[in-house]
Amino acid sequence: MIRSKSARIIIHTCLLVFGFIWIYPFIWMILSSFKTNTEFLTGGPNPIPAEFQWDNYIRAWTSANFSSYFVNTVIFTLATVFIVLVLSALTGYVLGRIQFPGRKAIIIIVVAIMFIPKGYTIIPLFKIVSALGLSDSLLGVIVAESSGAHVLFILLFASFFAKIPKELEEAAEIDGAGFLRTFTQIMLPLSAPIVATAGIMQFIWTWSSFLIPLIFTANRPELRTLAVGMENFVGTYTSDYVGMTAAATISLVPVMVMFLLMQRFFIEGVAGAVKS
Repeated sequence: MIRSKSARIIIHTCLLVFGFIWIYPFIWMILSSFKTNTEFLTGGPNPIPAEFQWDNYIRAWTSANFSSYFVNTVIFTLATVFIVLVLSALTGYVLGRIQFPGRKAIIIIVVAIMFIPKGYTIIPLFKIVSALGLSDSLLGVIVAESSGAHVLFILLFASFFAKIPKELEEAAEIDGAGFLRTFTQIMLPLSAPIVATAGIMQFIWTWSSFLIPLIFTANRPELRTLAVGMENFVGTYTSDYVGMTAAATISLVPVMVMFLLMQRFFIEGVAGAVKS
């Protein structure tokens, strides 16, 4: 019993140490956002500032135009998450529930798409968005970011829908429900944990997305997102490092809040996907 208790203490101590090492860069970034640039460059690994410089956040929010970038990022992220969830859920429902010729081939193709680097598709994607007349617009950035096969989410939805009893669909058909009504009123509510999991993951990826917003807002700087707006702190000869850390902290807060609010559903969704 004593050995078991000692082992638990050692394990917990090691986990706490590794956890602190893991989270230290985030603590260092947040505390460094209150330093001066001189203190940032000469302070070494010590994260605690001599005096808290709240002006760094004011400069990041106003002078670096992060107030506009924040609004752009919110619109861009929420719209992209909504589109991706709708497309992934519908695709996963069809692949998971409906038997049709070529279904396995489609699943293989969808999985194979996962191995294509995103950078390889940026040129045809840019041409498609331009052909649609959506160049240099926030809608064009949203369409570009939400395009493509979101393989992980499709497989999560397909795996979840595949294990739902067939009797639910049969009961819906008897009540006169069609495909869309069965999906929206029965299947989609049941998949709430998967929706939360996919939503959180896509939210984090989209919020921090850099390549597509950079390319599709090159001619319209006012449409930039927070990730692209970080370039405002890098000059030709000097860089505003503390302004950059303040901006990074601002951009990190919504992601942390989103995860804390939805973590229970996220864990349930991942656990259910692994079990299935």
